[in-house]
Amino acid sequence: MNIALLSYSTKPRGGVVHTLALAEALAAAGQDVTVWTLGRDGDAGFFRPVDPAVRLRIVPFPHGPENETVGERILRSIDTLRDAFDPAPYDVVHAQDCISANAAGRCVRTVHHIDHFTTPELAACHERAIVEPYAHICVSRSVAGELARGWGLTPVVIPNGVAYERFATVAPEARAAWRSRLGRYVLTVGGIEPRKGSLDLLEAYAAVRTARPDVRLVIAGGETLFDYRAYRARWEARAAELGVEPVVLGQVAEEELPPLVAAAGAFAFPSVKEGFGLAAMEALAAGVPLVVRDLPVLREVFDGAARFAHAPDDLAAALGAALAADDPARRARGRQLAARHTWKAAAERHLAFYRTLG
Repeated sequence: MNIALLSYSTKPRGGVVHTLALAEALAAAGQDVTVWTLGRDGDAGFFRPVDPAVRLRIVPFPHGPENETVGERILRSIDTLRDAFDPAPYDVVHAQDCISANAAGRCVRTVHHIDHFTTPELAACHERAIVEPYAHICVSRSVAGELARGWGLTPVVIPNGVAYERFATVAPEARAAWRSRLGRYVLTVGGIEPRKGSLDLLEAYAAVRTARPDVRLVIAGGETLFDYRAYRARWEARAAELGVEPVVLGQVAEEELPPLVAAAGAFAFPSVKEGFGLAAMEALAAGVPLVVRDLPVLREVFDGAARFAHAPDDLAAALGAALAADDPARRARGRQLAARHTWKAAAERHLAFYRTLG
């Protein structure tokens, strides 16, 4: 089967991580797979090496005008990818986000989570990318339920895989290097933005610090198309008011991410909207205590393996509990859960679904 997987970026965001891992697993299953994406900021490759069995088509996406709005950049992204992509050679065209779905034409769409945009161009892009694809996949039952209630769709549910061995087998010296650099820390991955609940985590961390002044908050990742400068400014101002100084690492080298995760005292995942929680599943694979927002989707995915919290006070209490005592039973449940989510199984389920399509 000749399969095109389309994404919007080469950067390490959850949907891009998903796209590459799925592509490699499909190729390992004997399929002919090509990943199409936009090369932003002069990128000629992805954030990590990709199995050479997967063909890559990275479409140059130059910087736009200095005053280009987010909406204009989204529309230019769609046009650029659409102009370069030819669906004719492929048996299946599978888009992973609203930009690539708008660019692809007739396609299968994975809806990772539902967004609610106020920018007109983004709202229209999001809506078209749900209603126009002829088949839909969701990574959780919760998101599938949102599509059913909101749009009358009946997507198939295929959960994410996780690179279990990569996070479960971190060398002790690599983990020790991060602990030597940062001390004891709570880690979150995904940057500083509204969807990630960054302000709530900041409030919770300030409360944790009153009892555990030696614990740091470390934030990794954060590459995004959107303009969160105003939110980041509010976050920085609130950090100053609270008298805390989180460590903001930005994008971490791919080989450094597993030891960074594995060395954490706890992993915080206070997102207000998610489709699955791949970064949190990686933390479970590494054996790190996990605290997540109490959302239906995260209950579905992590129940029994994580602590749940909603408001900042609850989040602080859960993080304090995670840091206070070892919980071997919960850690074992987390590792077992992560080990069950393989990309091989995800690829097999995708192939079975593709074969049902006319």
